Amino acid sequence: MTVDLAPELYRAVKVEAARSDRSVRDIVDAALEAWLEAEESLEDVASAAEALAEYRRDGGIPAEEAFASLAAETHATYATDEA
Repeated sequence: MTVDLAPELYRAVKVEAARSDRSVRDIVDAALEAWLEAEESLEDVASAAEALAEYRRDGGIPAEEAFASLAAETHATYATDEA
């Protein structure tokens, strides 16, 4: 793949590569990985915000009540009456 960078940016990347004893490719790889991780984090935050908004819009229940309900369902499904 060929990437056409502005000359000033390419010079800065080359200087950093030489200073840190890495290749330009390593610098670009690290930068792209960091950018992708940041984008994924932003998507996760947006998804969590949407879920919270839906929860509030739909009249969500307190966490304690939700966990109690799940525990009761689990008990009803898997409990044995060996008392």
